[in-house]
Amino acid sequence: MVGSEYLWPGRFHERLHISTRQYARIVRDWVTSIGLDASAYGTHSMRRTKVTQNYKKTGNLRAVQLLLGHTKMDSTVRYFGVELEDAHAIAEVIEI
Repeated sequence: MVGSEYLWPGRFHERLHISTRQYARIVRDWVTSIGLDASAYGTHSMRRTKVTQNYKKTGNLRAVQLLLGHTKMDSTVRYFGVELEDAHAIAEVIEI
């Protein structure tokens, strides 16, 4: 993919990507198709799961911040419930 292309382009020319409602419908259908309760999963849980896995494997909070699109590290720290001291300790260990 080129940086300006969308993973799921819209069907209409004036819309460059699918709507959040369409995306939610896709997620619901995927979850239901594999026999899980759709009310327990959503678009946000998918987003959070991926970055949580990245954080657990690498401890790289800065990378997670970039993936989430947060401009401030404090937002990422609050998102994960990480203590600020832990976040600073992790950031000092990992070179970016």
